[in-house]
Amino acid sequence: MKNCSLWILVARTDVAFMIHTIPHLARMSNFPFEEKVLAVDTAPLMGEKASRPGIGTMQQLRDCTEQLLKASVVDRVVDINYDRDYRNQVYRQHFGSPIRFTHNYKGYPILGSIFPIEECKSDYMLHFDSDMMLYQKPGYSWVEKGIDLMQRHPNLMFVRPLVGPPTEDGTIYQSCPYEKDLDGFYKFKFFGSRVYLINCERFKQLLPLPKIWRSYRRQFLNRLPVPMKTLYSNVTGKGSLDSWEIMISKKLEQTDYVRGMLTNPNAWTLHPKERSPRFIQALPHIIERVEAGKYPAGQAGHYDFIPKLWLDSNF
Repeated sequence: MKNCSLWILVARTDVAFMIHTIPHLARMSNFPFEEKVLAVDTAPLMGEKASRPGIGTMQQLRDCTEQLLKASVVDRVVDINYDRDYRNQVYRQHFGSPIRFTHNYKGYPILGSIFPIEECKSDYMLHFDSDMMLYQKPGYSWVEKGIDLMQRHPNLMFVRPLVGPPTEDGTIYQSCPYEKDLDGFYKFKFFGSRVYLINCERFKQLLPLPKIWRSYRRQFLNRLPVPMKTLYSNVTGKGSLDSWEIMISKKLEQTDYVRGMLTNPNAWTLHPKERSPRFIQALPHIIERVEAGKYPAGQAGHYDFIPKLWLDSNF
Protein backbone atom coordinates (compact mmCIF):
# COMPACT_ATOMS: atom_id res chain seq x y z
CA MET A 1 0.00 0.00 0.00
CA LYS A 2 1.37 3.40 -0.99
CA ASN A 3 1.46 6.02 1.75
CA CYS A 4 -1.13 8.77 1.98
CA SER A 5 -1.55 11.97 4.01
CA LEU A 6 -4.73 13.78 4.97
CA TRP A 7 -4.84 17.57 4.47
CA ILE A 8 -7.75 19.77 5.55
CA LEU A 9 -8.00 23.45 4.68
CA VAL A 10 -9.23 25.77 7.45
CA ALA A 11 -9.96 29.48 7.72
CA ARG A 12 -11.78 31.94 9.97
CA THR A 13 -15.02 31.02 8.20
CA ASP A 14 -14.78 27.51 9.70
CA VAL A 15 -14.48 28.37 13.40
CA ALA A 16 -18.15 27.68 14.20
CA PHE A 17 -18.08 24.04 13.08
CA MET A 18 -14.52 22.76 12.54
CA ILE A 19 -14.14 21.45 16.07
CA HIS A 20 -16.92 18.98 15.23
CA THR A 21 -16.31 18.20 11.55
CA ILE A 22 -12.54 17.69 11.55
CA PRO A 23 -12.47 14.96 14.24
CA HIS A 24 -15.41 13.39 12.41
CA LEU A 25 -13.56 13.38 9.06
CA ALA A 26 -10.39 11.97 10.57
CA ARG A 27 -12.35 9.30 12.45
CA MET A 28 -14.55 8.21 9.56
CA SER A 29 -11.72 8.12 7.03
CA ASN A 30 -10.25 5.32 9.16
CA PHE A 31 -7.01 5.05 7.21
CA PRO A 32 -3.40 4.79 8.45
CA PHE A 33 -2.40 8.21 7.13
CA GLU A 34 1.28 9.05 7.16
CA GLU A 35 0.25 12.36 8.69
CA LYS A 36 -2.86 14.48 9.18
CA VAL A 37 -2.33 18.17 8.54
CA LEU A 38 -4.36 21.36 8.89
CA ALA A 39 -3.47 24.06 6.34
CA VAL A 40 -4.44 27.44 7.81
CA ASP A 41 -5.47 30.31 5.54
CA THR A 42 -4.22 33.46 7.26
CA ALA A 43 -5.10 35.86 4.43
CA PRO A 44 -7.76 38.56 4.93
CA LEU A 45 -11.22 37.36 3.94
CA MET A 46 -12.48 38.62 0.61
CA GLY A 47 -15.34 38.14 -1.81
CA GLU A 48 -18.35 36.25 -0.52
CA LYS A 49 -16.24 34.70 2.24
CA ALA A 50 -16.11 38.04 4.04
CA SER A 51 -19.92 38.13 4.46
CA ARG A 52 -20.48 34.57 5.65
CA PRO A 53 -22.21 34.08 9.01
CA GLY A 54 -20.29 32.81 12.02
CA ILE A 55 -16.86 34.18 11.06
CA GLY A 56 -14.40 33.81 13.91
CA THR A 57 -11.29 35.75 14.78
CA MET A 58 -7.80 34.60 13.88
CA GLN A 59 -7.21 33.90 17.58
CA GLN A 60 -10.30 31.68 17.73
CA LEU A 61 -9.03 29.84 14.64
CA ARG A 62 -5.64 29.36 16.30
CA ASP A 63 -7.33 28.10 19.48
CA CYS A 64 -9.33 25.53 17.47
CA THR A 65 -6.29 24.24 15.61
CA GLU A 66 -4.33 24.00 18.87
CA GLN A 67 -7.17 22.05 20.48
CA LEU A 68 -7.23 19.59 17.57
CA LEU A 69 -3.46 19.25 17.71
CA LYS A 70 -3.40 18.60 21.46
CA ALA A 71 -6.16 15.99 21.09
CA SER A 72 -4.04 14.23 18.44
CA VAL A 73 -6.83 14.62 15.90
CA VAL A 74 -4.14 16.04 13.60
CA ASP A 75 -0.37 15.72 13.62
CA ARG A 76 0.61 19.09 12.27
CA VAL A 77 -0.73 22.62 11.72
CA VAL A 78 0.91 24.76 9.05
CA ASP A 79 0.11 28.20 7.66
CA ILE A 80 -0.31 28.58 3.91
CA ASN A 81 2.88 30.17 2.56
CA TYR A 82 2.01 33.59 1.13
CA ASP A 83 5.61 34.67 0.58
CA ARG A 84 5.84 36.34 -2.84
CA ASP A 85 8.84 34.30 -3.98
CA TYR A 86 7.09 31.08 -3.01
CA ARG A 87 3.91 32.18 -4.79
CA ASN A 88 5.80 33.05 -7.97
CA GLN A 89 7.72 29.75 -7.91
CA VAL A 90 4.57 27.68 -7.42
CA TYR A 91 2.54 29.62 -9.98
CA ARG A 92 5.25 29.23 -12.61
CA GLN A 93 4.96 25.47 -12.18
CA HIS A 94 1.17 25.32 -11.98
CA PHE A 95 0.19 28.08 -14.43
CA GLY A 96 3.30 28.71 -16.52
CA SER A 97 3.89 32.24 -15.18
CA PRO A 98 3.50 34.29 -11.97
CA ILE A 99 0.09 35.65 -11.02
CA ARG A 100 -0.48 38.44 -8.53
CA PHE A 101 -3.67 37.03 -7.01
CA THR A 102 -3.82 34.28 -4.39
CA HIS A 103 -7.63 33.87 -4.23
CA ASN A 104 -10.40 33.60 -6.79
CA TYR A 105 -13.25 36.04 -7.31
CA LYS A 106 -15.26 34.43 -4.49
CA GLY A 107 -12.40 34.59 -2.00
CA TYR A 108 -11.53 30.87 -2.17
CA PRO A 109 -7.77 30.26 -1.92
CA ILE A 110 -6.11 29.19 -5.16
CA LEU A 111 -2.60 29.28 -3.76
CA GLY A 112 -3.98 27.58 -0.65
CA SER A 113 -5.39 24.76 -2.78
CA ILE A 114 -2.03 24.21 -4.43
CA PHE A 115 -0.03 24.50 -1.19
CA PRO A 116 -0.95 21.06 0.29
CA ILE A 117 -0.11 19.30 -2.98
CA GLU A 118 3.30 20.98 -3.02
CA GLU A 119 4.00 20.34 0.65
CA CYS A 120 2.59 16.82 1.01
CA LYS A 121 5.32 14.31 1.89
CA SER A 122 3.35 11.22 0.82
CA ASP A 123 2.76 9.58 -2.55
CA TYR A 124 -0.98 10.18 -2.20
CA MET A 125 -2.90 13.04 -0.64
CA LEU A 126 -6.51 13.17 0.53
CA HIS A 127 -7.98 16.66 0.73
CA PHE A 128 -11.17 17.66 2.55
CA ASP A 129 -12.74 21.07 2.98
CA SER A 130 -13.44 21.41 6.67
CA ASP A 131 -17.23 21.58 6.33
CA MET A 132 -17.65 18.18 4.69
CA MET A 133 -19.28 15.13 6.29
CA LEU A 134 -18.45 11.52 5.49
CA TYR A 135 -19.99 8.12 6.02
CA GLN A 136 -17.90 4.99 5.67
CA LYS A 137 -19.09 1.49 6.53
CA PRO A 138 -16.92 -0.30 9.12
CA GLY A 139 -14.42 -2.56 7.40
CA TYR A 140 -14.52 -0.63 4.13
CA SER A 141 -11.88 1.90 3.03
CA TRP A 142 -12.74 4.15 0.12
CA VAL A 143 -9.20 5.58 0.24
CA GLU A 144 -7.70 2.12 -0.16
CA LYS A 145 -10.10 1.42 -3.02
CA GLY A 146 -9.29 4.76 -4.63
CA ILE A 147 -5.54 4.16 -4.49
CA ASP A 148 -6.03 0.69 -5.99
CA LEU A 149 -8.07 2.14 -8.86
CA MET A 150 -5.52 4.89 -9.53
CA GLN A 151 -2.75 2.31 -9.71
CA ARG A 152 -4.73 0.31 -12.28
CA HIS A 153 -6.13 3.25 -14.27
CA PRO A 154 -3.38 5.70 -15.30
CA ASN A 155 -5.96 8.21 -16.61
CA LEU A 156 -7.56 8.62 -13.16
CA MET A 157 -6.31 11.96 -11.87
CA PHE A 158 -8.69 12.30 -8.89
CA VAL A 159 -10.92 9.94 -6.92
CA ARG A 160 -13.69 10.68 -4.42
CA PRO A 161 -16.48 8.71 -2.73
CA LEU A 162 -20.12 8.72 -3.75
CA VAL A 163 -21.87 12.10 -3.64
CA GLY A 164 -24.75 11.95 -1.21
CA PRO A 165 -26.23 8.83 0.37
CA PRO A 166 -27.02 6.02 -2.09
CA THR A 167 -30.38 5.62 -3.79
CA GLU A 168 -31.97 2.19 -4.20
CA ASP A 169 -31.44 2.19 -7.97
CA GLY A 170 -28.02 3.85 -7.90
CA THR A 171 -29.21 7.22 -9.24
CA ILE A 172 -26.97 10.21 -8.57
CA TYR A 173 -28.29 13.72 -9.22
CA GLN A 174 -25.48 15.46 -11.10
CA SER A 175 -25.79 18.37 -13.50
CA CYS A 176 -22.59 17.57 -15.41
CA PRO A 177 -22.24 14.57 -17.75
CA TYR A 178 -20.49 11.38 -16.67
CA GLU A 179 -19.87 7.81 -17.78
CA LYS A 180 -19.90 4.64 -15.72
CA ASP A 181 -16.79 2.47 -15.74
CA LEU A 182 -17.32 -1.24 -15.14
CA ASP A 183 -14.49 -1.20 -12.62
CA GLY A 184 -16.70 0.55 -10.05
CA PHE A 185 -16.50 4.29 -10.67
CA TYR A 186 -18.10 7.13 -12.59
CA LYS A 187 -15.88 9.17 -14.94
CA PHE A 188 -16.20 12.97 -14.96
CA LYS A 189 -14.48 15.73 -16.85
CA PHE A 190 -15.65 18.18 -14.18
CA PHE A 191 -13.56 18.57 -11.03
CA GLY A 192 -14.81 19.39 -7.54
CA SER A 193 -12.30 20.59 -4.95
CA ARG A 194 -14.16 19.89 -1.71
CA VAL A 195 -12.89 16.31 -1.41
CA TYR A 196 -10.42 14.47 -3.61
CA LEU A 197 -7.68 11.85 -3.49
CA ILE A 198 -4.68 12.35 -5.77
CA ASN A 199 -1.32 10.89 -6.61
CA CYS A 200 0.92 13.93 -6.09
CA GLU A 201 3.43 12.91 -8.75
CA ARG A 202 0.71 12.17 -11.31
CA PHE A 203 -0.85 15.57 -10.72
CA LYS A 204 2.27 17.19 -12.21
CA GLN A 205 1.29 15.67 -15.56
CA LEU A 206 -1.79 17.91 -15.58
CA LEU A 207 0.32 21.08 -15.38
CA PRO A 208 0.36 23.81 -16.40
CA LEU A 209 -3.28 24.65 -15.87
CA PRO A 210 -5.03 27.21 -18.07
CA LYS A 211 -5.40 30.66 -16.53
CA ILE A 212 -9.06 31.69 -16.65
CA TRP A 213 -10.00 35.30 -15.91
CA ARG A 214 -13.50 36.48 -15.09
CA SER A 215 -15.04 39.08 -17.41
CA TYR A 216 -13.68 42.59 -17.06
CA ARG A 217 -15.92 45.63 -16.85
CA ARG A 218 -14.13 47.18 -19.82
CA GLN A 219 -15.18 44.98 -22.72
CA PHE A 220 -12.04 45.51 -24.81
CA LEU A 221 -10.02 43.75 -22.07
CA ASN A 222 -12.07 40.59 -22.57
CA ARG A 223 -10.80 40.37 -26.15
CA LEU A 224 -7.15 40.35 -25.08
CA PRO A 225 -5.19 37.08 -25.21
CA VAL A 226 -4.70 35.40 -21.84
CA PRO A 227 -1.02 36.47 -21.46
CA MET A 228 -2.04 40.11 -21.93
CA LYS A 229 -4.90 39.75 -19.45
CA THR A 230 -2.46 38.28 -16.95
CA LEU A 231 0.04 41.10 -17.50
CA TYR A 232 -2.68 43.74 -17.16
CA SER A 233 -4.03 42.19 -13.97
CA ASN A 234 -0.57 41.75 -12.46
CA VAL A 235 0.37 45.38 -13.14
CA THR A 236 -2.90 47.06 -12.18
CA GLY A 237 -4.18 44.69 -9.49
CA LYS A 238 -7.51 44.67 -11.32
CA GLY A 239 -9.18 41.51 -12.52
CA SER A 240 -10.44 38.34 -10.90
CA LEU A 241 -9.42 34.73 -11.38
CA ASP A 242 -12.02 32.06 -11.87
CA SER A 243 -12.08 29.02 -9.57
CA TRP A 244 -9.17 26.58 -9.37
CA GLU A 245 -11.63 23.74 -9.93
CA ILE A 246 -12.85 25.37 -13.15
CA MET A 247 -9.28 25.61 -14.43
CA ILE A 248 -8.69 21.95 -13.60
CA SER A 249 -11.97 20.99 -15.27
CA LYS A 250 -10.87 22.81 -18.41
CA LYS A 251 -7.58 20.90 -18.42
CA LEU A 252 -9.40 17.59 -17.93
CA GLU A 253 -11.45 18.41 -21.03
CA GLN A 254 -8.23 18.97 -22.96
CA THR A 255 -6.61 15.68 -21.87
CA ASP A 256 -7.42 12.01 -21.40
CA TYR A 257 -7.48 12.39 -17.62
CA VAL A 258 -10.73 12.05 -15.65
CA ARG A 259 -12.05 12.46 -12.14
CA GLY A 260 -13.43 9.27 -10.66
CA MET A 261 -16.34 8.91 -8.24
CA LEU A 262 -16.73 5.52 -6.59
CA THR A 263 -20.05 3.78 -7.16
CA ASN A 264 -19.76 1.75 -3.94
CA PRO A 265 -22.53 2.79 -1.49
CA ASN A 266 -20.35 1.95 1.52
CA ALA A 267 -18.88 5.47 1.54
CA TRP A 268 -20.54 8.80 0.75
CA THR A 269 -20.26 12.49 1.56
CA LEU A 270 -22.51 15.42 2.32
CA HIS A 271 -21.75 19.09 1.75
CA PRO A 272 -23.68 21.48 4.01
CA LYS A 273 -24.10 25.06 2.78
CA GLU A 274 -26.12 25.76 5.91
CA ARG A 275 -24.45 27.97 8.54
CA SER A 276 -27.41 29.00 10.71
CA PRO A 277 -27.19 28.86 14.53
CA ARG A 278 -29.82 26.11 14.45
CA PHE A 279 -27.64 23.99 12.17
CA ILE A 280 -24.51 24.57 14.25
CA GLN A 281 -26.39 23.54 17.41
CA ALA A 282 -27.70 20.39 15.73
CA LEU A 283 -24.39 19.52 14.05
CA PRO A 284 -23.09 17.02 16.65
CA HIS A 285 -26.34 15.05 16.40
CA ILE A 286 -26.30 15.27 12.58
CA ILE A 287 -22.76 13.90 12.56
CA GLU A 288 -23.84 11.02 14.81
CA ARG A 289 -26.54 10.09 12.33
CA VAL A 290 -24.20 10.37 9.35
CA GLU A 291 -21.62 8.16 11.07
CA ALA A 292 -24.35 5.59 11.70
CA GLY A 293 -25.29 5.68 8.02
CA LYS A 294 -28.71 7.16 8.73
CA TYR A 295 -30.26 9.83 6.54
CA PRO A 296 -33.69 11.10 5.40
CA ALA A 297 -34.97 9.31 2.33
CA GLY A 298 -35.15 12.57 0.37
CA GLN A 299 -31.43 13.16 0.82
CA ALA A 300 -30.47 10.06 -1.18
CA GLY A 301 -28.55 10.86 -4.34
CA HIS A 302 -28.14 14.55 -3.48
CA TYR A 303 -24.69 16.06 -2.91
CA ASP A 304 -25.72 19.14 -0.92
CA PHE A 305 -27.17 18.79 2.58
CA ILE A 306 -30.93 19.53 2.55
CA PRO A 307 -31.59 21.36 5.86
CA LYS A 308 -35.34 20.91 6.10
CA LEU A 309 -35.03 17.13 5.83
CA TRP A 310 -32.59 16.97 8.74
CA LEU A 311 -33.74 19.84 10.95
CA ASP A 312 -37.53 19.76 10.54
CA SER A 313 -38.22 16.05 10.91
CA ASN A 314 -37.39 13.04 13.03
CA PHE A 315 -36.54 10.40 10.45
